[in-house]
Amino acid sequence: MKTRVEKAPVIAALAAQWTTIDTLVSDLSDEQFSSESGLPGWSVGDIIAHIVGTENMIDGLEADAGRDVSGLDHVKNPIGELNERWLDHYRARSRAELMADYRSMTAKRIADLTAMDDEAWNADAVTPVGPESYGRFMRVRTYDSWVHEVDLRDAVGAGEPSDPVPARFALEEMAVVMPYIVGKKASAPKGSRVTFDFTGLVPMRVHVAVDDRAALVPELDGPADVTLRTTITDYTRLAGGRPGAAEASVTIDGDVALGSAIVDSLHYMI
Repeated sequence: MKTRVEKAPVIAALAAQWTTIDTLVSDLSDEQFSSESGLPGWSVGDIIAHIVGTENMIDGLEADAGRDVSGLDHVKNPIGELNERWLDHYRARSRAELMADYRSMTAKRIADLTAMDDEAWNADAVTPVGPESYGRFMRVRTYDSWVHEVDLRDAVGAGEPSDPVPARFALEEMAVVMPYIVGKKASAPKGSRVTFDFTGLVPMRVHVAVDDRAALVPELDGPADVTLRTTITDYTRLAGGRPGAAEASVTIDGDVALGSAIVDSLHYMI
């Protein structure tokens, strides 16, 4: 079943997220902009190139294949190859040209999304999470852009994100994967009840019940076997296997063995 996502709030969150990233990197020195990001093979500027390159792809543009990037260690799939082509495209251009393209393309995408009617917003789409609605795809774009804000901030020591609106959509997207993490990766036994208790920027409790299969549930039918307490930012670092994951904090209440297995299984993003 396709996920129906309310249009206006997602577009507003995506616009706010892209503006936040623009403001963040505009204050960086050239040295910071070209420094390593913590993502294999990518600089801070490459993260910006990745974001605008993805929107270019969605808008139907293609990057020139200047070299064969399939053999790079950090390229895992065809999407990774497309990403690297856009990085190469922008590496041949100046920081000013990259940022000009970032601003013009993100503005165009927000205008196009705003003009989209509900039928198109809810239509079938090919997305990174499989066949879904176009609206869900845009929630994924908000999530991906928010994750990269964390990467940018960690790379240059710019502190934590402060806007809860796009962060909440990012958490909603990450919550979809939690049953897979609990039931499949961590092999939680049937009957397990797990709560993820997010504090800080986006206070939210996400519940997973493992019966015939693991599933998100609005409330548990009894006490949680284990509660994992963390922030969305630390969860993101762990889920992405980011350099900051080693310092990420997760408090485990209840079944420590199960909780530890879940924490050890959080890395799922490529």
